[in-house]
Amino acid sequence: MNKTAIVLLTLLGLVACSGPRPILYPNAHLEAVGSDTAQRDIAECRHMAEAAGATPERGKGAKIAGSTVTGAGIGAAGGAVGGAVVGAAGSGSAIGAASGATMGLLRGLFSSPKPSQAYMHFVDRCLKERGYEPMGWE
Repeated sequence: MNKTAIVLLTLLGLVACSGPRPILYPNAHLEAVGSDTAQRDIAECRHMAEAAGATPERGKGAKIAGSTVTGAGIGAAGGAVGGAVVGAAGSGSAIGAASGATMGLLRGLFSSPKPSQAYMHFVDRCLKERGYEPMGWE
């Protein structure tokens, strides 16, 4: 495997693993403990939420499948129109469906959907009990 492929796979892996995180208001507690401690507390609260049964990426497989099917449908329609212009609506539709499905799959794999409400509420409450003021998720 060449170096370019390794770098691309590493970058894609980092993008896929990054997800929404709680944003903390810079109150007195956050200023007192510092960013490193706050990040450790966030990680602990996230772990506690998962241990309690709240899942950060509930239904991701279904979202990926839906994105793939939607992309295939849009690609097939666009390909059929483009193919009809040159007299090959069937092959244009097939090419469009394959291209659209690929784009839909990739979009689904590398998108970062918001975690479930239960997960976000659990993490927010845990952080509030530790003195932080969570303001939302990004």
